[in-house]
Amino acid sequence: MPEEREDKRFALRLVVDGKERLVSYEELALSNNLAQEALVRLLIKKKLIKPDELMDEIGKVKSERYRVDPLTTDA
Repeated sequence: MPEEREDKRFALRLVVDGKERLVSYEELALSNNLAQEALVRLLIKKKLIKPDELMDEIGKVKSERYRVDPLTTDA
């Protein structure tokens, strides 16, 4: 539907075999999520990482990236 195409914001424009394919941010996020999950499963399956190591690392990244803004806190 042409109307849907105009309403969506697209993240990528792919051209494969001369055919244009627009990829939405939602599709890109879903694709990245699926690839990440598959990669984590492979790393654990091949015993390259342990699930608790992954969770610890996620916690570290989360604390580094999601800091509390000192201007918006009461402390």
